[in-house]
Amino acid sequence: GAEAVRRIVTECRSLGIPYLTLYAFSSENWSRPKTEINLLFNLLLKFLKNEVPLMKEKGIALNILGDINALPLPQKTALKHAMKTTAKGKDMTLNLAINYGSRTEIVQAIQRIINDKLPAESLTEQTISEYLYTHNQPDPDLLIRTSGEQRLSNYLLYQCAYSELYFTPILWPDFDKEHLHEALQAYAARSRRFGKTQEQIHGS
Repeated sequence: GAEAVRRIVTECRSLGIPYLTLYAFSSENWSRPKTEINLLFNLLLKFLKNEVPLMKEKGIALNILGDINALPLPQKTALKHAMKTTAKGKDMTLNLAINYGSRTEIVQAIQRIINDKLPAESLTEQTISEYLYTHNQPDPDLLIRTSGEQRLSNYLLYQCAYSELYFTPILWPDFDKEHLHEALQAYAARSRRFGKTQEQIHGS
């Protein structure tokens, strides 16, 4: 998995893609066997140790989507340090979705809106966006789902309202830059209408 992350992050940066989000650990993944969870978290620590210095060097800012306060102390500490270390990166933002669930994200956003006592009549779609983990970031243009799965799995539900979806049978550890380019070529061939007709798009 870490090698795939390195490949894809490096290729996206070379292509000038400013935002990349990788789903590392969902809030539902806590139901997996404890040994598997421990392995994932140990791999996360190893990844951060190896990659954060390179990310800082390459101008890549690390951002976390999800509740990291619920993570074990070593991982929580390492993630906070990594975000602080890479915060000045301007070439690319790498979002890692860790202990993330989109429905919980939306609920928490609404809770914060209520706590901030915003009047109901002032709420807009943009207001909600500003209370999500991805505030100040554009919505995803393309969502790539690997491993033959064809579902969203509680992932960026609000943000992906108009994202193009691309499904591939390739397992994530085997996903390389050639597969990435195939996905990007498929995306480039699509017409993004955002609710408009094709005639309206051509006439604009």
